[in-house]
Amino acid sequence: MPVQLLPASAAAFAPRASSVNVVLGSKVEPWLTKTLKRINKVKRPLNSVPQHTKCLTETLSSPNAIWILASLMLPKAPEDQLKKDSNPLVEAISNYQLIHLEAYIVHVDMVLRNEVAFKLTPDTIESLIEHHKDVYCPNTKASTYDWSEKDQQCKKLHEDFVQAINKFVFTTHVTALEGLEEEGAGELLDGRSEDVKSAVMNLYKPLLPPPPRIVDVVRQPPLLPSSPANVSMWSQPTTPSSLPAPVESWRVLPSSPSVASSGSASPPMWASMGVSEVQMPSPTPAYSTPSYSAPAYSTPFSSAGYYYGSTLVSAPLPLPSMLAPHCGVSMGFNNFGWDRYQEYTTTM
Repeated sequence: MPVQLLPASAAAFAPRASSVNVVLGSKVEPWLTKTLKRINKVKRPLNSVPQHTKCLTETLSSPNAIWILASLMLPKAPEDQLKKDSNPLVEAISNYQLIHLEAYIVHVDMVLRNEVAFKLTPDTIESLIEHHKDVYCPNTKASTYDWSEKDQQCKKLHEDFVQAINKFVFTTHVTALEGLEEEGAGELLDGRSEDVKSAVMNLYKPLLPPPPRIVDVVRQPPLLPSSPANVSMWSQPTTPSSLPAPVESWRVLPSSPSVASSGSASPPMWASMGVSEVQMPSPTPAYSTPSYSAPAYSTPFSSAGYYYGSTLVSAPLPLPSMLAPHCGVSMGFNNFGWDRYQEYTTTM
């Protein structure tokens, strides 16, 4: 779409120009010729483009060429000052006023954009500014909570509205000139008044309170990538599934192939027996060494969880790594494997 070019009279706070800027194409539309003949009391020749341009310019430049774009029903006072009445009609008449949005044409373009531009009259602008200051600002101020800069923010809100309403220019299709009447006045047709109402009411901005202050939140330092999310830093690391599970010392397989294995699926028969029920035979003197002078096994002996005697003595168990694969233990019920006691005494 071509760039919109407006005359200087369409700028904010600019006075109305003595002549309207009218640009017609090389061919005049039939509806425009019909409209100009309808509104002119004196018959004027309209046989060429310049004649149409002169007739339309003089008509729209008349001081009485004021258009009513729309009408707004606005309250007369803030909400806390409105009158209450049992009759809704009386209450509406007492509390509301009708403001007509009057405007004049500042530009007609039937070449590039095919549009007509309207600018609000000074009286309409003044009425809207007073309503914004006396009614809208108190209402929106009362509907928000208090903060330190609320008055300054409300004042700035009104100043922004003053600037926006003075800059307001409503543009629509050039066929809106079909609503032209005598002496250049007119009204918008085909529902264009609703577009004007929506555009004007969008200039009423809300009073926004400041955003809440950001409170510094103490965050927990992130865990290392290797540490699990729900595991404490003091917890023991889990054993990888690829490593073999630790084997209890009493389940170590003996080195002698003739000894029965204890890793069978069925539970061993001594698993359900008490310590006092297990009776171990005394070793024969043939397997003793000359250097061992202590009494023949008078003290309880601990070997990987096996005890004998009447008293249970707590002793530290050897680690699985301390038991060499070649140091087997006979797991038979009647033979405890005393043929290798020297190896156990050395380890312990």
